[in-house]
Amino acid sequence: MTDSRVIQGVLDPIAAGRATARLENGRASIMLDVTGLSEATRAELEADIRAAAASVPGVEEVRVLLTSERRTRRLIAVASGKGGVGKSTVAANLAIALQRRGRRIGLVDADIYGPSQPRLMGVEGVRPEAREKTLLPVATPYGVPLLSMGGLVAEGQAIAWRGPMAGGALGQLVDADWGDAELLMLDLPPGTGDVQLTMIQKHKPAGAVIVSTPQDLALIDATRAIDLFAKAGIPIIGIIENMSGYACPHCGEVSDPFGRGGAEAAAEKLGIPFLGRIPLEMAIRAASDAGTPPAAGNGPEAQVFAELAEKLDRWLGG
Repeated sequence: MTDSRVIQGVLDPIAAGRATARLENGRASIMLDVTGLSEATRAELEADIRAAAASVPGVEEVRVLLTSERRTRRLIAVASGKGGVGKSTVAANLAIALQRRGRRIGLVDADIYGPSQPRLMGVEGVRPEAREKTLLPVATPYGVPLLSMGGLVAEGQAIAWRGPMAGGALGQLVDADWGDAELLMLDLPPGTGDVQLTMIQKHKPAGAVIVSTPQDLALIDATRAIDLFAKAGIPIIGIIENMSGYACPHCGEVSDPFGRGGAEAAAEKLGIPFLGRIPLEMAIRAASDAGTPPAAGNGPEAQVFAELAEKLDRWLGG
């Protein structure tokens, strides 16, 4: 006569320890732990479990109860004190570079008023779906799922929201169904306004990466962003100097239209790590506009982001 052990033995190779079965009066009651699984994977696993249990002699009815523990994900904020410093480009490429290092990572375009990640990640015009009022991230060609306000509003439409509405939108993006992602990278809007405050209060990142260009004005604003995170008790992972040095494609001479070394000097003065420099390269700009982030390739620009991601990975405990 079939007993619970027989069903358990059938399910174990399929569920890999996630299922617990009990048989009583021909009814198989199965508890299935789906913690960290995407909706699609949950549905597929549940169907396989039902089919396997139903195939056991003596089983007349199969009931499956799905259980899940809330997964704690770490959030990394990519921030800047002012706009135009390439923060979103850095966030997209860092996310891809970390994914290539084996991190299960999602990207949140929290720049509510100026979302640019859909274009950078090559999914412009793709709208996310929702299941039971929970958003499902958009799959990108680079293995990094994405959610952005840019995918929720019509292209070119102004997002004229006050602070509470913007904060609520950020919450929906962060609390989406991120599947097995262990890490979320937040591309924050520039400055130190409502979105940053809401994120700090409700979602508390594990750390923040500050992006700045070398000139004094950008560094002054970057210092304000650093001060905001410091007062909230959020560790500063380090500062990245973007648009640092331009190599002439014709003669090879390197010039510094925005200066050089300012971010590194500011990091030393503030006692925070300096993560590195990203050059002012036409290839990075062109690839970003085309939705093919250079970090996904194998060129010298990819190596720049790979080295930055290695430092961030070490900070995360990799």
